Amino acid sequence: MQNFKTVEVTTDLLIIGPGMAGAGACVEAAHWAKKNNLKVTVVDKAAMERSGAVGMGLSAINQYQGENSPVDYLSYVRQDLMGLCRDDLVMDISRHVNGSVHLFEKYGLPIWKDKEGNYVHEGRWQLMINGESYKAIVAEAGKTAVGADNLYERVFIIKLLLDKDDKNRVCGAIGFSVRENTFYIFKCNACIVSAGGAVHVFKPRSTGEGLGRAWYPPWNSGSSSYLTTTAGAEMSSQEVVFIPARYKDAYGPVGAWFLLFKAKATSATGFDYMGEGLAEGGELHNWPPYGEVKPIPTCLRNHLMMKEMYEKGHGPILIHTDKAIAKIADAAPDKKAYKKEMKKLEAEAWEDFLDMTISQAILWASKDVLPEEGPSEIMPSEPYFIGSHSGASGAWTSGPEDIQTDESKKDYFLGYNRMTTVKGVFAAGDGVGNSSHKFSSGSFTEGRIAAKAAIKFCVENPYTPEPDSDVINKLKEDILAPLKLYEEKSSYTTLGAAKKRYDLPVEEVNPYFITPKMALFRLNKIMDEYVAGWGSQYNCSETTLKIALKELKMLKEDLSKLAARNLHELMRCWENVQRVQLAEAHTRHKLFREETRWPGYFYRTDFPKMDQENWGDVFVNSVYDEEKDEFKIFKKTKHSLVKIEKVVGM
Repeated sequence: MQNFKTVEVTTDLLIIGPGMAGAGACVEAAHWAKKNNLKVTVVDKAAMERSGAVGMGLSAINQYQGENSPVDYLSYVRQDLMGLCRDDLVMDISRHVNGSVHLFEKYGLPIWKDKEGNYVHEGRWQLMINGESYKAIVAEAGKTAVGADNLYERVFIIKLLLDKDDKNRVCGAIGFSVRENTFYIFKCNACIVSAGGAVHVFKPRSTGEGLGRAWYPPWNSGSSSYLTTTAGAEMSSQEVVFIPARYKDAYGPVGAWFLLFKAKATSATGFDYMGEGLAEGGELHNWPPYGEVKPIPTCLRNHLMMKEMYEKGHGPILIHTDKAIAKIADAAPDKKAYKKEMKKLEAEAWEDFLDMTISQAILWASKDVLPEEGPSEIMPSEPYFIGSHSGASGAWTSGPEDIQTDESKKDYFLGYNRMTTVKGVFAAGDGVGNSSHKFSSGSFTEGRIAAKAAIKFCVENPYTPEPDSDVINKLKEDILAPLKLYEEKSSYTTLGAAKKRYDLPVEEVNPYFITPKMALFRLNKIMDEYVAGWGSQYNCSETTLKIALKELKMLKEDLSKLAARNLHELMRCWENVQRVQLAEAHTRHKLFREETRWPGYFYRTDFPKMDQENWGDVFVNSVYDEEKDEFKIFKKTKHSLVKIEKVVGM
């Protein structure tokens, strides 16, 4: 096996994962670091210009406050998450997000304007944009702020390093290049973990040659959760997954169609399940108070869809794009104006996909689908782990001190805004739990918030990083183990002996190791069948969850048999290690919460109802002891900082 060189980088603040949150952290951290003569370093597993969930682009900014208040936005977020969110985190982002959006426009992002020069809204909170280059534009601002010499791309961070004398104090991170035989040791005073959520923990709907097609970026393997969890940070709401309803097979966005074009969805029989669900005696009244107030929570909209598909067998679900377009065009005063309006709407319909989900436009074209002439199928996806959209999983972090009450401060304030329970470890974006619905602009804003606090931490806590050299040497050995195993045992293979090789690619089977894809499929099968994936129609119980924990334990043991042919597969091996860790945390949290609070995301069949008395005012939190490989799971009090008089819609 080839030798790996080691590159050491010493910095004050290390930003891990410059997606939208990390890009915001770059902009803000660079500003305050310059004033305090501090160094900021950024590390990305990919290339910053297109990394993260916004890498392909977006057709809308989903959080812009405008003239609405932080309490207005909190009412919407609380409603969507069935009552469970961190009031302080949500309002903190809300009061700063307008400034971030204005920065985007300053950077060069095209935001739609009407004839009077006002922003064009998709809904109350959403702004329409030409966002194919959204991430590239924002990334350029971040890179310019920190400087190219302080950006390390194609480096995969595997572990946070803790101080050799204080195991609750970060002092750096270790990773490897996915392009060169190089280890990277970053030494730092503080770090911001903003490395995304996770996809492919559950079996995706797109399999075979379509395996890489997902709603959330397939390269996100749960790095944020893994890094904070294995460092010993308190984690929260790991039981909460997000299941978006999207266009079938290519996951194209439905938001613009529902909010801007006012399209309606029905069952294949033409049944208006949303309307009937809201009607007197309808299904939504079984989930008070959230099912009785608009906007209907995302999970409950999914729930009504799933009842049509799985209980009644009235699928597929259809979104009537043709009727929506025709209704808008019908308002034209004459035939010529009608044709002009139809052409404009058709262009906007395709642009919605070309801005953010090109594969959906390709699928429409390949299947001869014309949105102005007929409906399209929509479908609930596989579960994702995400803290920035309608999910809530992530690290338990400090909120801002000025928003706290005397009662909330002991649970919600940890000394520095967005710092976790591990000293010097901050989080943002998908790395933070219970601050849902921040989307791209809110994630960028949360990165800015975390960065300002992290620089303040560095100034007030001067520190010389002291990692344990023995720990680093052991981690280097562990990281390279898959490459070493393949080199030692590759001759024991179904691909044939040295003088006899197959001409066509075939799956390699070896008695001594498993490949990354084999491990991924095994994880997907466990989670899909026992932990409420789409194959089990999102159902689970104490019985199935305990089976899953037994299976996951054996899978974790077998991860020591992962083998890698090259650096790319070495990355895939460690992505699977991260996914399996998150899968276990999720299963344990889901087992602990004995209720069905988010129907349409998952169902506890042994606890089929929402239990407001026992679970309505608590988060499920956990701390992982890596040395013992044990989770401590417990309830954490939810504090309501403001009284919501009225839920503000979308």
